[in-house]
Amino acid sequence: MTQYVLVAGAWLGSWAWDEVVAELRAAGHGAHALTLSGLADRRGERPDTAVDQETHVQDIVGAVERHDLREVVLVGHSYSGIPVGQAAERIGDRLTRVVFVDSNVPTDGESFVSSWAERAAELKASIDGNGGFWMPLTAEEYEGQGLTDEQIARIVAGSTPHPGATLTGPARLERPLGDLPATYIKCLLDWPELSPDVAALMKSDTWRLVEMDTGHWPMFSQPRELARILLDS
Repeated sequence: MTQYVLVAGAWLGSWAWDEVVAELRAAGHGAHALTLSGLADRRGERPDTAVDQETHVQDIVGAVERHDLREVVLVGHSYSGIPVGQAAERIGDRLTRVVFVDSNVPTDGESFVSSWAERAAELKASIDGNGGFWMPLTAEEYEGQGLTDEQIARIVAGSTPHPGATLTGPARLERPLGDLPATYIKCLLDWPELSPDVAALMKSDTWRLVEMDTGHWPMFSQPRELARILLDS
């Protein structure tokens, strides 16, 4: 039985995967949605501004080891592709595959902010100006992503500020990410082109690309279709 470990992107908790989890379990598999430290129901467990990139990597590795999961498919959405990619190489032969859902991917020594290029200073200034947190998007910023008004309202209501140190701290990889068995899911409404780092990874024989005709949050806009892709990964 495959064990899916699902991690949502910035501002979100395990609740974001509810519909996908239901589909995976109905298909007879294990599904474990995680909330990363400092977010959603895990706010305040420790000083949230002390939560950094390594904390989130250890959240994922710790959950896999604590539950003694085998045949693991790690799933990372958006920001969480960075800690998920690092965790994937640390869990060794427990890993079957890693799936990046319209996500960032880790580069050794680089941070989430690094990928923002000319807007990196803007993001850092926003984090500094909000007490060390990246503030959630407004409802208007979710428009054009294939979401209903009800889905947008649900996302906005459930979002919490994201610990900034997880975005500015560097990723640490022991071996090339292209060596991992991986699927990258590109959501075309958000931006149809692959980022240069993901395009380079697609040259690996162990990586494959799947496209979805929806926006950046497919666990809300197309949960059944996303679950089907995960089951086929």
